[in-house]
Amino acid sequence: MPTCSPASLPVSVLVAAVRGFKSAETADGRIPLAVQCRFRVPPADSGGRAAWTAIRAIPAEASGPVRMPGAPDASDTSLLPRIARLSAARRVSPHARSRSPFIRLAFALGRRQLAGMAQATSLPRNESGIETAIGVLKQRFGERLQTGRPVREQHGHTTTWIRNQPPDAVVFARSTEDVAEVVGVAAAHKAPVIAYGTGTSLEGHVNAPAGGISVDVSQMNKVLEVHAEDLDAVIQPGVTRKALNEELRDTGLFFPIDPGADASLGGMAATRASGTNAVRYGTMRDNVLSLEAVLPSGEIIRTGRRAKKSSAGYDLTRLLIGSEGTLGIITELTVKLHGIPEAMSSARCTFPAVDSACQAVITTIQMGVPVARIELLDADCVAAINAYSRLDLPVNPLLLLEFHGSEAEVAAQATTFGEIADEFGGTGFEWTASPEERTRLWQARHDGYWALLASRPGKDTIATDVCVPISNLAEAVERSQEEARRLGLYSPILGHVGDGNFHNTVFFDKDDDDERAKCEHFIAWLANLAIELDGTVTGEHGIGQGKIASLSSELGTATEIMSAIKAALDPDNIMNPGKIVIPG
Repeated sequence: MPTCSPASLPVSVLVAAVRGFKSAETADGRIPLAVQCRFRVPPADSGGRAAWTAIRAIPAEASGPVRMPGAPDASDTSLLPRIARLSAARRVSPHARSRSPFIRLAFALGRRQLAGMAQATSLPRNESGIETAIGVLKQRFGERLQTGRPVREQHGHTTTWIRNQPPDAVVFARSTEDVAEVVGVAAAHKAPVIAYGTGTSLEGHVNAPAGGISVDVSQMNKVLEVHAEDLDAVIQPGVTRKALNEELRDTGLFFPIDPGADASLGGMAATRASGTNAVRYGTMRDNVLSLEAVLPSGEIIRTGRRAKKSSAGYDLTRLLIGSEGTLGIITELTVKLHGIPEAMSSARCTFPAVDSACQAVITTIQMGVPVARIELLDADCVAAINAYSRLDLPVNPLLLLEFHGSEAEVAAQATTFGEIADEFGGTGFEWTASPEERTRLWQARHDGYWALLASRPGKDTIATDVCVPISNLAEAVERSQEEARRLGLYSPILGHVGDGNFHNTVFFDKDDDDERAKCEHFIAWLANLAIELDGTVTGEHGIGQGKIASLSSELGTATEIMSAIKAALDPDNIMNPGKIVIPG
């Protein structure tokens, strides 16, 4: 195969090369050759240049025709024939699918991620600017500005294997004006600013790779207004989901987004979080009406009002949701509320294999059963949860479900799912409306990560997620299990499979270089699998530091647009630098 000598090239040159290969499509729309690259993290003084250390031409993989399951016939009221037809359609050529040339090329490019992808790369520091900014802010905030190492390291906590990069100081803000003042001073001296809520993010979002000032908004924790008749509330960013629902308890309303951790609503918006209820209620993107935010200049803006819809100008609300604090710090949110359902029930069902559980999920969604939650736990997860939460669930792949509606609707949904589960070999199907039983079951699910940690004491973990179209879910889960077994890795799976999102928790010994390398390979491989199956490298964890290279593989030159937006709003790159995109 032809190769080129190692060379240092600007990112724009790499993009141009990719476009060149893209233009070499044949008449049938296939790329005869694809590019495989290995990048090295650019040194601080390289001016944003990446080293393209290897290029080789490889044959593009063949693609097959599209085979989509047929939609149910509206005139067919018989349940079991519909289940059979849907499952039979999916069993035809599971690997046959058409992929766009761009996706095939991105998949080839993504085979090699940034070397040491989980290692947090340090960025150049503006020592004098940081020192001056801290001095000014110390005079203003007094004891609310802390520089002790324990506090700083807490605010660089990553929950994962990405190493801690603490800020130089932490300011505990109590108002929008506090945040604006901190950012204004930081902007004047070009000192980095990193927002911090509860520190539950998983991809290094709160790390300070260039040092700087962490703005802790946990004391901005007031529910400012509740408009029960309009089904919305105005809150500060430090309010957690549990605190909000406690405040709403007597109104008959609730906020449905539940990522598991008791995260702050500001942080959940910044990472576009979702969780167990997303299959019915959507993600943070769908449940935030408007925001107030402080921009990198220190200017305070409001992105909208409380109207349920608007076609007025650019959608700045959606721009900031998921921006991970790189474009501004969220200081107020107007969120949608929902009525507490008349009845709720939870169900559980065991399956002989993960594949059959996934097929049951796909059929449930395709048949329009309005499940509120549908969660998958593989056998390893079930065993860990049994030990941790003192349950006695059968140690096989398990689906946990929740149904919302009237008493009659909840019963009908449970009955329908029971028939679907039976078609795919499900056993032990039980459902309950008891609040105590429901709470016990879902608390065990939310404790899944801690249960897994307890099952392998002394081991380190990587928690990663991907999301694929639901028709590709079974294949994605099955192939990820096969790859983990091939590498000899212990990697239990759990996930919010109603929308195609699942999580791998990979265990490793951080002092074992070979095992660590296998983990790095697996995380990169899993991201590429998601892209291959027309999915995304993260359904809810976000990009942060850990998945910057994967984002480029997924979106290609669209990341240049992201960089342009970042540069326009934050020309000095002070707002959470080193996350999502690296300007250069």
